[in-house]
Amino acid sequence: MQAPELFLSFVTVLDAAAVGVFAVTGALAASRKEMDIFGFALLGTVTGVGGGTVRDLLLGELPVFWIKQPMYVVVSLVVASLVFFTAHIPESRYRTLLWLDAIGLSLVAVIGAGRGLAADAGPFIAIVMGVITSVFGGIIRDVLAGESPVILRREIYVIPALIGSMTFVALTYAGFSYPMAAMPAFAACLTVRGLALIYGWSLPPYKSRPGRPAEIVAPEPPASGPDGRAD
Repeated sequence: MQAPELFLSFVTVLDAAAVGVFAVTGALAASRKEMDIFGFALLGTVTGVGGGTVRDLLLGELPVFWIKQPMYVVVSLVVASLVFFTAHIPESRYRTLLWLDAIGLSLVAVIGAGRGLAADAGPFIAIVMGVITSVFGGIIRDVLAGESPVILRREIYVIPALIGSMTFVALTYAGFSYPMAAMPAFAACLTVRGLALIYGWSLPPYKSRPGRPAEIVAPEPPASGPDGRAD
């Protein structure tokens, strides 16, 4: 396996791009709620750095990445400010948000898994870190925007992040360099999420069923006669 330093140097640009993309989705969510520029800045920033913050806290990587490198917060603030003046341009802001979210999801799935490997957390935890990094920024964005989080809807959302993270970890252990493993992992995640958006794929929901009568589930014991025997 390649040295973790290779990933950490490669990920700087990739990480900044992911933060920027997620910051756009946060700012677009603010535009849908007609917030002021401070609302844009808040949603853009917490969406951009939220998933990575949760990842670093779980891995014990303190201080978290954006405190070590404040440029990530600067990127989020700049992007959110630009969206404040341009959010009216896309014909469908929600559709744009979903596609940008898919790109961000794919980027941070790779980044999160790579961070897990760089921390010597093992392949399973690395995959978990990839999924957590991918979904938590969007969860925070949707909760603050007063919308149902994408992860709780029937959309295919966690599965693409899982596929991307697993692909990256598998290729890395197969001997591929971090950059070479990142490209197919990103493509795999984006392809699955993109097809789900295009064709409306969703997981089957839980179907409610009539419950069994209480007397069948927990029948009452038979009554006893005076001699202690059942009547």
